[in-house]
Amino acid sequence: MKQWLETREVLDRLAQLAQAGRRTALATVVRVRGSAYRHEGAKLLVAEDGSTTGNVSGGCLEQDVREVCLQVIRSGRAELRSYCSSADEIEAWDLGVGCEGEVLVFVEPVTEPRPRERALLDGRRPFAVCGVMPGKRDGGRGRLIVTQDAVEGDLGSADLNARASAQARTQLGTEQSSLHEISGHAVFFDVFLPPPQLVLCGAGDDARPLARFAADVGFRVVVVDRRPGYLTVERFPGAARLVESDGAELSERLALDQAYLRALLRAPVAYIGMLGPRQRTERIVRNVSAAGPVDETRIFGPVGLDIGTDGAEQVALAVIAEVLAVRSGRRADSLRERPTPIHAPLD
Repeated sequence: MKQWLETREVLDRLAQLAQAGRRTALATVVRVRGSAYRHEGAKLLVAEDGSTTGNVSGGCLEQDVREVCLQVIRSGRAELRSYCSSADEIEAWDLGVGCEGEVLVFVEPVTEPRPRERALLDGRRPFAVCGVMPGKRDGGRGRLIVTQDAVEGDLGSADLNARASAQARTQLGTEQSSLHEISGHAVFFDVFLPPPQLVLCGAGDDARPLARFAADVGFRVVVVDRRPGYLTVERFPGAARLVESDGAELSERLALDQAYLRALLRAPVAYIGMLGPRQRTERIVRNVSAAGPVDETRIFGPVGLDIGTDGAEQVALAVIAEVLAVRSGRRADSLRERPTPIHAPLD
């Protein structure tokens, strides 16, 4: 889910460099086989002075990819580079890929900003960007931007445009970017799903690290509080919205936490975390359930994983870890106990 926010940073930097008349190249991970630190869609923008924005690995591939980008800037020709691991697991880790893994990186010269893609990243709808990879067969050109309602751009032929847009629409909402063979061309589908929204009810000091960590891992953070003095950009610089509310307009006026809980239970949210002692959470749930059945499977209280915490920052880490586990449908066990590769889904 970080791809949405990272791509926005990359495109903002691209616009700045283009305005300054500086040449750039963009590296994008287009295929991963085996285990790797980053996945399809990860990006690294390199300017002609060597400065970079984004990343395509844990830092292990960046130096080589940066050199390839500088070559592409000089030549003006796009390249595909494959980074493969060996049987040596230590060497594989140094390459930024897992044992028997492969990362395919597409590097292209970029001469103009991409305002349409940037505008879509400010919205809340999924979209995909389709691009043809270099190959022996000629005919693929340009880029195609596909939403559920429209198709913009051109890949060089009507047949390729039609087939690519149909494939893109099957992937919208999946958050899975991938490489496909379309009409004899290798086409990369860069899929963007709006980041999930995390609403924090209460803007006290304990909410500040939680908002910061949530934004850092890719959530769109909304902070709600009845006290306008607490809802400031200085206190919550990473929040997408700051909303003054006491919950009254969301449900009937009760104690604040009960009002928020009533409203959230009526919404299609998968995770409702409640800070505080178990007895307090149980009392609030009982009061709310007096008016009708409550789906308690979505309520997590006390909130967070049981990792042993002390202080707002550690509690925030425990909460974000639990939210990510719920979102991915995984048990929050140690990776040491996982029998399959860490990036493969459990049965």
